Amino acid sequence: MNWGRMALGNDSSVKEFILLGLTQQPELQLPLFFFFLGVYIFSVVGNLGLIVLIVLNPHLQTPMYYFLFNLSFTDLCYSSVITPKMLVSFVKQNIISHAECMTQLFFFCFFVIDECYILTAMAYDRYAAICKPLLYQVTMSHRVCLLMTVGVYVMGFVEAMAHTASMVHLIFCDSNIINHYMCEINALLKLSCTSTSINELVVYIVVGFNVIVPTLTIFITYTLILFNILSIHSAEGRSKAFSTCGSHMIAVSLFFGAAAFMYLKPSSASEDEDKVSTIFYTIMGPMLNPFIYSIRNKDVHIALKKTLKRSIFI
Repeated sequence: MNWGRMALGNDSSVKEFILLGLTQQPELQLPLFFFFLGVYIFSVVGNLGLIVLIVLNPHLQTPMYYFLFNLSFTDLCYSSVITPKMLVSFVKQNIISHAECMTQLFFFCFFVIDECYILTAMAYDRYAAICKPLLYQVTMSHRVCLLMTVGVYVMGFVEAMAHTASMVHLIFCDSNIINHYMCEINALLKLSCTSTSINELVVYIVVGFNVIVPTLTIFITYTLILFNILSIHSAEGRSKAFSTCGSHMIAVSLFFGAAAFMYLKPSSASEDEDKVSTIFYTIMGPMLNPFIYSIRNKDVHIALKKTLKRSIFI
C-alpha cells in the first residue's frame, strides 16, 4: 500500500508524515512495545526520583547535585518528547502532522544540546572539586552555577531554532514516509524536494561544535583530574576521587559516542544504523543515567533512606 501517496492526496505539499517506527517485522512489534514501555517507565521513575531526592534533601543541594538535577530534568523531558510517540508505531500507523513534527524536532534538539553542555558543566565541577578544593566554594558559587545553567539553556534554544528554522523552509512534496521512529533531521532531509545543502551545513557546524567543543573540554578537564589524582598519596583518597568521576565518564562516553556516530558518519550508512545509534542517546541514555549516578553513590543512598523514613512516619 502506498501510504505516502494516499496521505498526500491532490495537494503537492505534505501536511502530515507517517513514522514507520523502529521495525516493520510484525513478530517484533509487541515485544518491542513492552520493552520500550518498560524502559520509558524506568526512565521517568529514575529521573523523577532523583529530582525529588535532590529537592527534598538539603545535603544534596550542592553544585554537583545541582547539575545532576538539571541532567535528570533534561533526560526526563527529551525521553518524553521521543518515546511515547515511538510506542505508537508498534501498535498502529503512526501519523504526525507537519507542525507536530517540527515541534518534536525543536524540543529534541533543544534538550539534546542542553545535555551536551550539562555534561560539560559537570566535568568542570569535578575538576574544580578535585584540583582546586580550597577554591571550590568560590569557583562553583551559586551565581556561577546559575550563569552556567542559563548559558546551557540559551545555547540549546538558539541552536534548536537554527535546526528547526532551516527545516521549516524545506518543501516535502514526494513521499511523507519517515523511515524512523521520530522526526529526526537526517530522515527528514531525505524526503525534501528542495536543496538541503544549507541544512546539511547547519548540521555539520552545530553538531560538530556540540560534539568537539564539549568533548575537548571534558578531555582536558579529566586529563588534569587524572594528573591530580595520581599525585594523591592515599589509596583511599585516589579511590574516592575516581569514584566521583567514574559515573560521569560512563554517561559522557555513552552520550557523545552515540551522537558522534549518528551525525558525523558518512552519509552512505544505512537507515537501520541511524535508528540503533539514536536509541542509545534518546531512549537508553535517559534510563541509564539515574542508575549510573546513584548505584554507588552513598549520598543518594542516605537521601533515599531519609526520604523513605519521612514518608513512612507521615
